[in-house]
Amino acid sequence: MLIYKVFQESEWADLVQNGETEGAPVDLADGYIHFSTAEQLRETVAKHFAGSPTLVLVTIDADTLGEALKWEVSRGGKEFPHLYRKLKRSDAVAHALLPMGENGHVFPDDIP
Repeated sequence: MLIYKVFQESEWADLVQNGETEGAPVDLADGYIHFSTAEQLRETVAKHFAGSPTLVLVTIDADTLGEALKWEVSRGGKEFPHLYRKLKRSDAVAHALLPMGENGHVFPDDIP
């Protein structure tokens, strides 16, 4: 199963440069790295990143994260994936820009 992490461009650049990250400020505050499923992604971006300039959408194969990935109830009573370890650059199977369009961020075609 694929899951997604949204980064500001500077956060993605830091991950690429350092090879790993403990996440964004919200991740550090909560003690885990927040992810979304494809079905949760648009709502996540609208709620937490509305108006942000270009974002980077990182795709992760959840099955490769092992026991450090926990599915926990969060927004709206839905289970969200949370990673309880650093995210490594090598965990990413793909990444894409989420630029701002006229009606918000523009998502890749494979995101529902």
